[in-house]
Formats: sequence, C-alpha cells, structure tokens
Amino acid sequence: MPSITPSYLYTFVALIALSSLLIISFMAYAEALRTSSETRQLKNLMDHTAAKSIELSTLTLTSNATSEAFLPMPASIGTKQYWLRFRNDSARTWLEGGLGNVPVEGTGLRVYLPTEASAAGYYIGGYGAAHLECYLNVSIPQILLTSSGGS
Repeated sequence: MPSITPSYLYTFVALIALSSLLIISFMAYAEALRTSSETRQLKNLMDHTAAKSIELSTLTLTSNATSEAFLPMPASIGTKQYWLRFRNDSARTWLEGGLGNVPVEGTGLRVYLPTEASAAGYYIGGYGAAHLECYLNVSIPQILLTSSGGS
C-alpha cells in the first residue's frame, strides 16, 4: 500500500492556509464596503437635516415667526442604529452624527451651519420622525431637534 508522502501533506496544509487567507481578506473587504456605504448614508441624512434646519432658520429670520418641520427618518442605517445631535459653541453651530445607540463625544462626522444660530437637541434613529423647530430669541435663531416619537 502506498503511503502519503510528507510533501503532499505540506501542499494540502499550504492550500488550506492560502484559502483561509483569501476568505478572511474577502470578508474584510466586504465589511469595509458595508461600513463606507453606511457612513455615506449617514452623511447624506445629516446633509438633509442640516439643509432643512438652515431653511427653517432663514424662514424664521425673514418672517419673525416660529417654524417647524417633521423629517421622515429611517429606523436604522443598514443594520445599525444611528444618532444625530446639534451642538454649538461661541463661534459655530454644527450637526454631528454617528452609528450606535448613544451619542458619543468627538465624532468625525460633522456638518457646520453657515448661519449664526444656537442649536440643541438630539435624535436617535428608530423612534419616529425628527422634529426640527426654529424660533427667534433676541434676534438669534434657536434650532431645536427632537424626536416626534417622544424619546
């Protein structure tokens, strides 16, 4: 009976190692594509929300009246929950967002608003439409972001 030589075993082990490396690299590539797609969707959602808040701010400044809008939002982006939050300091106002259940500090995704405004509030995906409200407070627009679902 012929015996299996060690060179055949080494070849078989090398093929298993190579196929494992290929499978892992394809899985990593697919995950990178999914993550970039989710980030792009979040960025588009942030751009839409920021544009609507600028529109409400302009309407409030010109008409000197309170304005509001309800923005339909997706329940999740891909398979992940997301959040949006307005922030400001003495010089700028921005909308930041991220993937996850709770807002965290220092996110890389920000959209700066060009108008002088004070903004506050947050929205966590999956809880109804986003409610944007804008009113004047001593001639400075105040933008408030809340969830219409009550959270």
